[in-house]
Amino acid sequence: MGINVESNIEASLQIGPTEKGMVRLYVSNSAIEIPMDFEPDEAREIAEEILSAAKVAADLVDTKRN
Repeated sequence: MGINVESNIEASLQIGPTEKGMVRLYVSNSAIEIPMDFEPDEAREIAEEILSAAKVAADLVDTKRN
């Protein structure tokens, strides 16, 4: 499955700090649990990538409206 392939799989995403100073992204559903820990600098980079992708996605939506 690629990033542009739609799916009807649902999952929960939780994000927060760990007791060891890491940032955890925790993805789960009824079948799987995926804890992913990142150093704070890595988490900032991921946040920047998410914001960048959100901007591109919003621009695509705006372009389709016009």
